[in-house]
Amino acid sequence: MKSISAIIPAHNEEKYIADCLASLLAHRTSNLCEIIVVDNASTDATVKIAAGFEAVKVVSEPKKGLTHARQRGLTEARGELLAYIDADTRIHASWFHTINRHFSANPSHAALSGPYDYYDLPRWQRLLVNMYWHLAAPASLMTGYMIVGGNFVARKDALLAIGGFDTTISFFGEDTNIARRLKKNGPVRFKRQFFIYSSGRRLAGEGILKTAGTYVLNFLSEVLLHRPLTQKYTDIR
Repeated sequence: MKSISAIIPAHNEEKYIADCLASLLAHRTSNLCEIIVVDNASTDATVKIAAGFEAVKVVSEPKKGLTHARQRGLTEARGELLAYIDADTRIHASWFHTINRHFSANPSHAALSGPYDYYDLPRWQRLLVNMYWHLAAPASLMTGYMIVGGNFVARKDALLAIGGFDTTISFFGEDTNIARRLKKNGPVRFKRQFFIYSSGRRLAGEGILKTAGTYVLNFLSEVLLHRPLTQKYTDIR
């Protein structure tokens, strides 16, 4: 099995980071070689909480921005596979096993990704979002790639071969950008079975339709124009 580094960018995530790390430690497999929390200019207790986990390495990326944090994780990681998750996510018992099975069977694949299951949204909203993910699978087949930024695993050598993350992108579209570029170094697969639990705080804060529309717009913009359209974003904590 290939060694895995789990990487969690974190900006003011004191409410969520402990549960995220606890889930990784509870369900880790023997080939998880490290857990890296990238503190991205936090001003709350994120660092203190993360540092309280003995098995967790905390590194600092003072230049705020998701892609800057992801890139810092790439430079720090020593695993052959880099598993990127968000600080408000929680993995389940089969998550690492799915990674190991996939890359053992498909060593040339550049990346694997899957959807979110929002643990803190009402049931009817979770069902609505699930319809969105049903559309994501055909879209990934049409384009040949799709990545959800808070739930993907990529070969480190593939990420290095493309120069890592595009740090000129602030937030929206960064996951489609890395998916499109990674495809040059191997298949990028999106599987609905490879899900992760995540907070629906952005959907609750900005509205499901608005949020979904923004993500779809920037997905299409990256696919067609090779750049995202939305430059501004709001931190929702």
